[in-house]
Amino acid sequence: MKNPTIIYTCRIALAALVAGILTGCAATRPIGDVAFGAGGAILGNELSHGDPLATAAGAAGGVLLNEGLHFAAKKQSDKAYAAGYDKGKSDAVKQQYWLYVAMQQPRNHTGNVRLYPVQLPEQRIDGVTFQPTTKLLRIEE
Repeated sequence: MKNPTIIYTCRIALAALVAGILTGCAATRPIGDVAFGAGGAILGNELSHGDPLATAAGAAGGVLLNEGLHFAAKKQSDKAYAAGYDKGKSDAVKQQYWLYVAMQQPRNHTGNVRLYPVQLPEQRIDGVTFQPTTKLLRIEE
């Protein structure tokens, strides 16, 4: 004759498998709740020799344990996301900084630079007389 605990365990495992198939791959939290609740119920039932109150407490303890694990995992995931987001912002600022630095570097291109002399005549601006002079106009091609 088979042990009733083994039969009960097989039924719980089968129920967890059916629940997993029906809920799909994306919903791991309900599957974990069912599995941990069933495991807690089995453990409570075995340790209390069939006391229904201890069995229910074991099931509730299993569900609470699963929820605590999900909470810790989500908290860690949120912390990692925030750290990655801050790192991304920092990298963007550094990239912008080095872009500005590169834009301000003198360019060593072989452009043709010529200086043209421009004769400025004597001028009178706001009562000030400017003497005639020659200025150089720089042209880059």
